[in-house]
Amino acid sequence: MEMGTMRETLRKMLAVLEAERQALAGLDLDAIVGAAQDKGQLCGTLDGANDVDLDEECRAMLDAARRQNEVNRQVRNLVAANVSTRLDVLSGDAGLYRAQPAYGYAGTRA
Repeated sequence: MEMGTMRETLRKMLAVLEAERQALAGLDLDAIVGAAQDKGQLCGTLDGANDVDLDEECRAMLDAARRQNEVNRQVRNLVAANVSTRLDVLSGDAGLYRAQPAYGYAGTRA
């Protein structure tokens, strides 16, 4: 991959990450799914960039993309935790949506 293609792909990735952030803030499921698909396609494009010698601009964009992706991941986790809590309250059973270990005591001796 040449440097110009790398820059353009990273710019697109940053734009998609920003769109994902806005979709998460608005709980817009269609936009969240669209952003996930766009990120997947862009990651496929970036897969071939292992042999590219990155310049300062590309390194800065990569760092910004990593940070934004991490923020978006944390927001997704918070939304998921909030949904889980609401489901627990509605169901009246806090353990209903949590996985229980099936073999918790299988290895202990009396």
